[in-house]
Amino acid sequence: MAQSLWGRVYYKDIYTGLLQQEPNGRCLFTYDPIYLSSESPQPISFLLPLRQEPYICEDGLHPFFDNLVSEGLLQGAQARALGISPRNHFALLLGFGYDLAGAVSIIDPEPRPHVKIGSIDEVTDASLLNRASLSGVQQKLLVIKEGRNYRPTRANELSTHIAKFPSGHLPDIVELEYLTTLGISKLLPEDSVVELEISSIASIRRPALIVKRFDRTASGKRIHFEEFNQLLGNLPEAKYEGSYEEMGRFICTKPSCLPVEADKLYKRILACLLIGNTDAHFKNFAMFHTRDGLRLTPAYDLVAAARYDIYHTIALKIDGVRDLSIGLLKSKHLVGMGSHFGLSENAIQDTVTEIGKRLPVAQTAISESDVGTKFLRDKLVDIMEKRWKGSFSSIGSLLSKRQSKGAKDKN
Repeated sequence: MAQSLWGRVYYKDIYTGLLQQEPNGRCLFTYDPIYLSSESPQPISFLLPLRQEPYICEDGLHPFFDNLVSEGLLQGAQARALGISPRNHFALLLGFGYDLAGAVSIIDPEPRPHVKIGSIDEVTDASLLNRASLSGVQQKLLVIKEGRNYRPTRANELSTHIAKFPSGHLPDIVELEYLTTLGISKLLPEDSVVELEISSIASIRRPALIVKRFDRTASGKRIHFEEFNQLLGNLPEAKYEGSYEEMGRFICTKPSCLPVEADKLYKRILACLLIGNTDAHFKNFAMFHTRDGLRLTPAYDLVAAARYDIYHTIALKIDGVRDLSIGLLKSKHLVGMGSHFGLSENAIQDTVTEIGKRLPVAQTAISESDVGTKFLRDKLVDIMEKRWKGSFSSIGSLLSKRQSKGAKDKN
């Protein structure tokens, strides 16, 4: 007989409410009455504001919770360890819901014992020892910094960093993400970008890209944020279904956001496209929950995927065009996207001019880095040069023509 599953939901380690799954697959989240009556309670999600009535999702987990479940290889390993189907996202979240993205955790009142499945590989084996979930298909491991060294987190221990490892068919992806992040930090010097380094981890033989978690304080406490896939109410598999303009409209139309954040996000997307980050989907952009409203997190998951021939298609629709090859990206697409972000033509031109001034600085930083091969560094510099000449440099003339045409039409 099918049984109901349930878990206790915590926000910054404070009991917040109950998450339940009924035998028919329907899920309910209900805020705890005591939490609602406490001093300054905070909603756990933009789409789950405080209220007494339960939130009902007729078919599986609510998008906010579903986007917290592990993906890829780790999801399959976690399912085998629990003796369940990988499609049972609710049970996966219960089994590995202590260390999640943001400030929410889900605790199973009756934890399911792990099944002995034998060794998979050193990284996955270490991942199964802690009660944590990680989104994304790249092999990752939650680690904690002790002094100058890193080690895998243990059960019910909160991580401070995320370690990312090379993929079999993308062997230089660790170096690529490091260099991409370096380049974007130079293109956007006034913006916030994740801190990272390439280092080793105790008990793991392979070096990894170590990314400092921006959702943890210096003392290791949780900070809440949501990816745009959660903010827009999308399920995990829909992270590529939509447009960059949706994020801009979200910021421009929500009272909890500031219009200046739309300008900042537009600059980030331009920088991503300039450097060849074709995999910039909804789960790679996010906003903090703050007392003053929603604010952008640091830029993260920055990978110039166009370095690989199979990843030349831009992740999301841009200016109404789906599955656009980055080689076909034109100035009209960038201008159209900016208009949907609520930016004037002068603001778009100023943004592009500013990025253009920083382009040589970014290229030099990549060229002179001691990370990666010379081939990889030269490849990134070449991608940026081609994209600037192919998509960005003609924006000024395009806008001038439009303004001239507009003046003639008025006369």
